[in-house]
This record gives sequence, structure tokens and C-alpha cells, in this order.
Amino acid sequence: MIQEEVISLFKKTGALLEGHFLYTSGRHGKQFLQAARVLQYPQHAEQLCRALAERFADDQIDLVCGPATGGIVLAYEVARCLGCRAAYTEKDEDGNMVLRRGFLLRAGERVLVVEDITTTGGSVKKSIRHLQSRGAEVVGVGVLIDRSGGEAQFGCRLEPLARIAMESYQPENCPLCAAGVPLMDADLITVQQGS
Repeated sequence: MIQEEVISLFKKTGALLEGHFLYTSGRHGKQFLQAARVLQYPQHAEQLCRALAERFADDQIDLVCGPATGGIVLAYEVARCLGCRAAYTEKDEDGNMVLRRGFLLRAGERVLVVEDITTTGGSVKKSIRHLQSRGAEVVGVGVLIDRSGGEAQFGCRLEPLARIAMESYQPENCPLCAAGVPLMDADLITVQQGS
């Protein structure tokens, strides 16, 4: 898949929204990505994950791991395409991303980390630290959309299917606020069918 196809698929499924959004960071912006809206369709999830898997097809991956929750579906489907195991990391009581639930990880195993949207890369970085502390060799990171503007660095190969530059503003400098556009909390968005 090429970048334009990925972005088109996000738009078609309502996963790339336009408006005036309050991001988790407290900043405002005119676009919002909700990958769950595209991944709810198994045929789209397979298409996107196959494209990620192809980028790492020659890397002898033993395990595909994604941070919960955005990386769970991706890890499973990319692993299916690569013919290996899947797992996911989740937050512990200290806010670290760790393997739980009895997921097996042997020292020296080659791991691919996958994520839906990368902004700061925080969950991926925490996952990589944990995997490496357990002796894994992290081969790379596969991402559906990188919106970090090149800021997210992981110390290994990064393969995004698409990159999108999304401007954000401090509330006091937001042109959308100045124009009187109603603000929506990006974490609480529900979209009606057909929207």
C-alpha cells in the first residue's frame, strides 16, 4: 500500500476526522485519527497489516508485539501474515508497558513492535525498553500512521505506512477557537453511521 491509499482508507471509514478537537495533551487541532474505526473492518485490518508485514518479511520475526490497546489487533494480524506469535504489552501499576498474561518471550527472540498511530511514541518506547530488558532483539517498529513529524525515534528501523502532519495549537492560540468552531473532546468522539 502507498501512503495515499492508507489515508484514503482512513477517510473512507471515518477514521480521519475533520473539525475542532481537544487532544489528550490539552492542545487543540483540526484533525483527529481514530484507527479503531478502520480496524473494525476485518478486510481493511488485513490489508493494512499485510502491508506492514511485507515491510518486515525478510527479518525472521519470532514475535509481533503491540502496546494495548491500539496495537493488539495489529499485532495479531501482522503475526498471522508473518506466520509467528503475537503478544501485547499493557500498563503496569507504575505506568510501564509490560508483557503479562503468560506471554512467552525467550532471550534473543526477534521482535517487531506495531502501533496504530504514533504521535510521541511513548507507549512504543516503553514497550521496547521492557522487551529489551527481557533479552529480546527489537528488529523494528511498524506503524499505520506516523503523525510525529519525525520526532518519534525508537533506536531501530521505523516503517510507517503513511505520515501525516497534523498541526496542533495551545488553546490560547487556537485559530479554531477564535473562529468560534465548537470544540470536541477527541477521546469521547462517537460518529453516527454514515458520517
